[in-house]
Amino acid sequence: MEKRRAELEARTSEPGFWQDGARAKGVLEELNSLKAWLEPLAALEKSVGDAQALVEMAEDEEGGEAEEEARREIAAMGERLGALEFRKMLSGKDDDRGAILAIHPGAGGTDSQDWAEMLLRMYLAWAAKKGYDVQLMDVQPGDGAGIKSATVLVRGQYAYGYLRAEAGVHRLVRLSPFDAAHRRHTSFASVAAYPEVEDEGDVEVKDADLRVDFFRASGPGGQHVNKSSTAVRITHLATGIVVSCQNERSQFRNRENAMKVLRARLYAIREEERRKEQEAAAAEKKDIAWGSQIRSYVLHPYRLVKDVRTGLETSDVDGVLDGRLDQFIEAYLKAA
Repeated sequence: MEKRRAELEARTSEPGFWQDGARAKGVLEELNSLKAWLEPLAALEKSVGDAQALVEMAEDEEGGEAEEEARREIAAMGERLGALEFRKMLSGKDDDRGAILAIHPGAGGTDSQDWAEMLLRMYLAWAAKKGYDVQLMDVQPGDGAGIKSATVLVRGQYAYGYLRAEAGVHRLVRLSPFDAAHRRHTSFASVAAYPEVEDEGDVEVKDADLRVDFFRASGPGGQHVNKSSTAVRITHLATGIVVSCQNERSQFRNRENAMKVLRARLYAIREEERRKEQEAAAAEKKDIAWGSQIRSYVLHPYRLVKDVRTGLETSDVDGVLDGRLDQFIEAYLKAA
C-alpha cells in the first residue's frame, strides 16, 4: 500500500493533472482510501513500540509511573486496533459510496405511516450527527398523518457501508395516538438501502426500456410545485421497478433524481445476482409484517429497542429515535 500511495502522490504533481477533473477525482479518492488505512496502521505500530518500551521501564522500576503509563498506552492501542477492525468491516465493494435510503410503511394503516415518518426523522438525525450531506429526493405524504414513502440520498464517507445494516423491517409497539380508545398498536415499516451510482457507465439504462410520466406534486412546496406537472414517475419496463420524485421545483431535476434512484436499484440487483445473495434477495421480498422484522421498538407496556439479528438491546428509546444508531449498526457489522 505504501508503494501505491507513493505512485498516486507522484501523479498529483504531473503537469496537467488537475485539468482532467474526472481523472483527478479518481486518483484522489483512491489516495484518500489508502491514507485512511496507512495512517491508522502507522499510529498503531508506534503505539506497540511505545507500549513495549514502557513495559520494559515498568519492569525495571517495579511499577510506579511507568506502569500506569504503560497501562494507558496499551488501552489506547486496543482502541486503535478496534477502530481498524471495524474499518475492515466497511471494506466491501460499495461500502464507501453514498447511500439511497427508501422508507415505506407496511401493515398498520395510519399508525404505520406515522411510524415511517418517525423512522425518516431518526435517520435524518443520525446523518446529521455523522456530518453527512442529506437530500430529500422524494416524500409522499400520508393520508392524514405520516408518509406513504420517502427516498433520501445520504452522502459521506461509508454512508452505504453503515446504512446497509439498517435494511429490513422495523416494528413499533405503542399506544396508538390515532385510536380513540388509545389501545396498544403494532406498526411496521420497511427500510431499503442502495449504493449511490454516480457514474452512468456503471449501469446502462436505455430510453426504450423506460416509461416516463409527469404529474402534479401532492405534497407541500408552494404554488408552482402543486399546480405544475413537475413530479416524475419512471417505470423500468424490464424489471417493473417504479421510481417517483417530486420534491424539486423543476421537472428536469425530478427526472434526474428519479434516474439516480433507478440506477442505484438496478445496480443493487446486478450486484446481488453477481454475488448470488439468494437470502438477501428473499429477505427484500418478505411482507412488511410479523416475522420479518430486524428490530423492535417498544414504547408500551415497557420501553425497549431490541435488534433481532444481534440480540443487542437498550432502554434508551428516545435516544435511538433521536438518531443514536451506531451501537446497533456496529453490532450488526461485527456479527455479519
